[in-house]
Amino acid sequence: MQCAGTGRPTILLEAGDNSDSGQWSPIFTSLAEQSRTCAYDRAGLGRSDSATGCRQLDDLLDDTEALLQAARIDPPYLLVGSSGGGYLMAGLAARHPEQVNGLVLLETPKAITILPPEVRAEIQCDAPGNVEHRDYRAVEHAVWDRRTSLGGFPMRIMSNDYGQNSPPGDEKTNVEDQRGWLVLSPNSKQIVVTSGHDVVWNETELTLKLILDVHEEAR
Repeated sequence: MQCAGTGRPTILLEAGDNSDSGQWSPIFTSLAEQSRTCAYDRAGLGRSDSATGCRQLDDLLDDTEALLQAARIDPPYLLVGSSGGGYLMAGLAARHPEQVNGLVLLETPKAITILPPEVRAEIQCDAPGNVEHRDYRAVEHAVWDRRTSLGGFPMRIMSNDYGQNSPPGDEKTNVEDQRGWLVLSPNSKQIVVTSGHDVVWNETELTLKLILDVHEEAR
Protein backbone atom coordinates (compact mmCIF):
# COMPACT_ATOMS: atom_id res chain seq x y z
CA MET A 1 0.00 0.00 0.00
CA GLN A 2 1.09 3.52 -0.79
CA CYS A 3 -0.40 6.45 1.13
CA ALA A 4 0.38 10.15 0.95
CA GLY A 5 -1.14 13.43 2.01
CA THR A 6 -3.29 14.49 4.93
CA GLY A 7 -6.95 15.26 5.39
CA ARG A 8 -10.27 13.47 5.60
CA PRO A 9 -12.05 11.54 4.31
CA THR A 10 -9.26 9.25 3.15
CA ILE A 11 -9.45 8.59 -0.60
CA LEU A 12 -9.09 4.84 -1.17
CA LEU A 13 -8.28 3.88 -4.76
CA GLU A 14 -9.16 0.42 -6.13
CA ALA A 15 -7.64 -0.46 -9.51
CA GLY A 16 -9.37 -2.44 -12.24
CA ASP A 17 -9.14 -6.14 -12.99
CA ASN A 18 -5.53 -7.37 -13.27
CA SER A 19 -4.30 -3.81 -12.63
CA ASP A 20 -2.10 -2.74 -9.73
CA SER A 21 -1.81 0.59 -7.94
CA GLY A 22 0.20 2.02 -10.83
CA GLN A 23 -3.09 2.60 -12.64
CA TRP A 24 -3.55 5.66 -10.44
CA SER A 25 -0.19 7.28 -11.21
CA PRO A 26 -1.70 10.06 -13.41
CA ILE A 27 -3.73 11.44 -10.49
CA PHE A 28 -2.28 10.03 -7.26
CA THR A 29 0.00 12.97 -6.42
CA SER A 30 -2.66 15.56 -7.21
CA LEU A 31 -5.18 13.79 -5.00
CA ALA A 32 -2.65 13.51 -2.16
CA GLU A 33 -2.15 17.27 -2.30
CA GLN A 34 -5.78 17.64 -1.23
CA SER A 35 -6.34 14.75 1.20
CA ARG A 36 -4.88 11.51 2.47
CA THR A 37 -4.86 9.15 -0.50
CA CYS A 38 -4.10 5.42 -0.54
CA ALA A 39 -3.70 2.83 -3.29
CA TYR A 40 -2.66 -0.81 -2.99
CA ASP A 41 -1.88 -3.97 -4.93
CA ARG A 42 -4.35 -6.82 -4.53
CA ALA A 43 -3.05 -10.37 -4.08
CA GLY A 44 -1.39 -11.59 -7.25
CA LEU A 45 -0.60 -8.07 -8.49
CA GLY A 46 2.30 -5.64 -8.19
CA ARG A 47 4.36 -6.17 -5.08
CA SER A 48 1.78 -8.28 -3.22
CA ASP A 49 1.98 -12.03 -2.63
CA SER A 50 0.43 -14.45 -5.10
CA ALA A 51 -3.27 -15.21 -4.86
CA THR A 52 -4.43 -18.73 -4.02
CA GLY A 53 -7.70 -20.62 -4.20
CA CYS A 54 -10.82 -19.37 -5.96
CA ARG A 55 -11.43 -15.92 -4.60
CA GLN A 56 -14.93 -14.63 -3.94
CA LEU A 57 -16.17 -11.17 -2.96
CA ASP A 58 -15.74 -11.81 0.77
CA ASP A 59 -12.13 -12.94 0.26
CA LEU A 60 -11.26 -9.72 -1.57
CA LEU A 61 -13.08 -7.44 0.86
CA ASP A 62 -11.60 -9.24 3.87
CA ASP A 63 -8.14 -8.50 2.46
CA THR A 64 -8.99 -4.83 2.01
CA GLU A 65 -10.37 -4.48 5.52
CA ALA A 66 -7.39 -6.30 7.04
CA LEU A 67 -5.04 -3.97 5.18
CA LEU A 68 -6.87 -0.85 6.33
CA GLN A 69 -6.76 -2.11 9.91
CA ALA A 70 -3.08 -3.06 9.77
CA ALA A 71 -2.17 0.32 8.27
CA ARG A 72 -4.41 2.10 10.81
CA ILE A 73 -6.38 3.89 8.14
CA ASP A 74 -9.58 4.78 9.93
CA PRO A 75 -12.87 5.83 8.34
CA PRO A 76 -14.49 7.83 6.91
CA TYR A 77 -13.53 6.89 3.36
CA LEU A 78 -14.12 8.21 -0.12
CA LEU A 79 -14.12 4.98 -2.15
CA VAL A 80 -12.97 5.15 -5.79
CA GLY A 81 -13.06 2.11 -8.07
CA SER A 82 -11.97 1.76 -11.69
CA SER A 83 -13.65 -0.83 -13.92
CA GLY A 84 -13.82 -4.15 -12.01
CA GLY A 85 -12.43 -2.40 -8.95
CA GLY A 86 -15.74 -0.58 -8.74
CA TYR A 87 -17.45 -3.80 -7.68
CA LEU A 88 -15.11 -4.06 -4.71
CA MET A 89 -15.67 -0.46 -3.64
CA ALA A 90 -19.44 -0.79 -4.03
CA GLY A 91 -19.24 -4.05 -2.08
CA LEU A 92 -17.23 -2.41 0.69
CA ALA A 93 -19.74 0.44 0.84
CA ALA A 94 -22.55 -2.10 1.22
CA ARG A 95 -20.68 -3.77 4.08
CA HIS A 96 -20.06 -0.53 5.98
CA PRO A 97 -22.24 2.32 4.65
CA GLU A 98 -21.70 4.24 7.88
CA GLN A 99 -17.97 4.48 7.08
CA VAL A 100 -18.47 5.91 3.58
CA ASN A 101 -18.53 9.64 2.86
CA GLY A 102 -18.47 9.30 -0.92
CA LEU A 103 -18.29 6.79 -3.78
CA VAL A 104 -16.90 7.15 -7.33
CA LEU A 105 -17.22 4.40 -9.94
CA LEU A 106 -15.14 4.88 -13.08
CA GLU A 107 -16.39 2.84 -16.03
CA THR A 108 -17.70 -0.03 -13.91
CA PRO A 109 -20.06 -2.00 -16.17
CA LYS A 110 -23.03 -4.10 -15.23
CA ALA A 111 -22.28 -7.64 -14.07
CA ILE A 112 -21.16 -10.25 -16.58
CA THR A 113 -24.08 -11.92 -18.36
CA ILE A 114 -23.69 -14.09 -21.45
CA LEU A 115 -20.11 -15.05 -22.29
CA PRO A 116 -18.62 -16.89 -25.27
CA PRO A 117 -17.03 -20.22 -24.23
CA GLU A 118 -13.49 -18.94 -24.91
CA VAL A 119 -14.00 -15.92 -22.64
CA ARG A 120 -15.56 -18.08 -19.94
CA ALA A 121 -12.46 -20.28 -20.02
CA GLU A 122 -10.16 -17.26 -19.74
CA ILE A 123 -11.79 -16.02 -16.52
CA GLN A 124 -11.96 -19.32 -14.66
CA CYS A 125 -10.30 -19.14 -11.24
CA ASP A 126 -7.51 -21.46 -12.32
CA ALA A 127 -7.00 -19.99 -15.81
CA PRO A 128 -3.32 -19.12 -16.43
CA GLY A 129 -4.13 -15.47 -17.13
CA ASN A 130 -6.29 -15.03 -14.05
CA VAL A 131 -3.47 -13.97 -11.72
CA GLU A 132 -5.93 -12.80 -9.06
CA HIS A 133 -7.69 -16.20 -9.04
CA ARG A 134 -10.90 -14.22 -8.90
CA ASP A 135 -14.29 -15.75 -9.61
CA TYR A 136 -15.21 -12.77 -11.75
CA ARG A 137 -18.79 -13.71 -12.50
CA ALA A 138 -19.62 -14.52 -8.88
CA VAL A 139 -17.91 -11.40 -7.52
CA GLU A 140 -19.70 -9.09 -9.92
CA HIS A 141 -23.14 -10.59 -9.36
CA ALA A 142 -22.64 -10.62 -5.58
CA VAL A 143 -22.57 -6.82 -5.76
CA TRP A 144 -24.72 -5.98 -8.80
CA ASP A 145 -27.64 -8.26 -7.91
CA ARG A 146 -27.90 -6.83 -4.38
CA ARG A 147 -27.91 -3.13 -5.24
CA THR A 148 -29.93 -1.01 -2.85
CA SER A 149 -29.80 2.45 -1.36
CA LEU A 150 -26.87 2.73 1.06
CA GLY A 151 -27.36 6.30 2.22
CA GLY A 152 -27.18 9.88 1.04
CA PHE A 153 -23.43 10.18 0.48
CA PRO A 154 -22.32 11.92 -2.73
CA MET A 155 -21.74 9.47 -5.57
CA ARG A 156 -20.61 9.85 -9.18
CA ILE A 157 -20.26 7.34 -11.99
CA MET A 158 -18.31 7.94 -15.20
CA SER A 159 -19.49 5.91 -18.18
CA ASN A 160 -18.13 5.58 -21.70
CA ASP A 161 -20.43 5.88 -24.69
CA TYR A 162 -19.04 3.53 -27.34
CA GLY A 163 -21.27 5.07 -30.02
CA GLN A 164 -24.02 3.87 -32.30
CA ASN A 165 -21.56 1.92 -34.43
CA SER A 166 -20.55 -0.39 -31.60
CA PRO A 167 -21.55 -4.05 -32.03
CA PRO A 168 -24.78 -5.28 -30.42
CA GLY A 169 -24.29 -6.19 -26.78
CA ASP A 170 -23.06 -4.62 -23.58
CA GLU A 171 -20.94 -1.94 -25.24
CA LYS A 172 -23.94 -0.51 -27.09
CA THR A 173 -26.00 -0.27 -23.87
CA ASN A 174 -23.09 0.59 -21.56
CA VAL A 175 -24.25 4.08 -20.57
CA GLU A 176 -27.82 2.96 -19.95
CA ASP A 177 -26.71 -0.17 -18.07
CA GLN A 178 -24.39 1.74 -15.74
CA ARG A 179 -27.29 3.89 -14.57
CA GLY A 180 -28.14 0.83 -12.50
CA TRP A 181 -25.47 1.97 -10.02
CA LEU A 182 -27.31 5.22 -9.27
CA VAL A 183 -29.67 3.41 -6.89
CA LEU A 184 -26.86 3.21 -4.30
CA SER A 185 -27.38 6.85 -3.29
CA PRO A 186 -30.06 9.45 -3.98
CA ASN A 187 -27.20 11.95 -4.25
CA SER A 188 -25.71 10.37 -7.39
CA LYS A 189 -24.97 11.56 -10.91
CA GLN A 190 -23.65 10.06 -14.14
CA ILE A 191 -20.99 11.68 -16.33
CA VAL A 192 -20.68 10.36 -19.90
CA VAL A 193 -17.45 10.38 -21.96
CA THR A 194 -16.54 9.02 -25.39
CA SER A 195 -12.79 8.43 -25.07
CA GLY A 196 -12.74 4.74 -24.13
CA HIS A 197 -12.78 2.46 -21.11
CA ASP A 198 -9.61 3.51 -19.24
CA VAL A 199 -10.85 6.89 -18.08
CA VAL A 200 -8.07 7.38 -15.51
CA TRP A 201 -5.63 7.74 -18.40
CA ASN A 202 -7.97 8.93 -21.17
CA GLU A 203 -9.83 11.50 -19.04
CA THR A 204 -7.21 12.33 -16.42
CA GLU A 205 -8.24 15.90 -15.67
CA LEU A 206 -11.95 15.08 -15.62
CA THR A 207 -11.35 12.06 -13.38
CA LEU A 208 -9.33 14.17 -10.95
CA LYS A 209 -11.97 16.89 -10.87
CA LEU A 210 -14.74 14.37 -10.34
CA ILE A 211 -13.05 12.78 -7.32
CA LEU A 212 -12.14 16.13 -5.78
CA ASP A 213 -15.66 17.47 -6.28
CA VAL A 214 -17.05 14.47 -4.41
CA HIS A 215 -14.39 14.89 -1.73
CA GLU A 216 -15.34 18.54 -1.21
CA GLU A 217 -19.02 17.64 -0.99
CA ALA A 218 -18.22 14.77 1.39
CA ARG A 219 -16.35 17.10 3.72
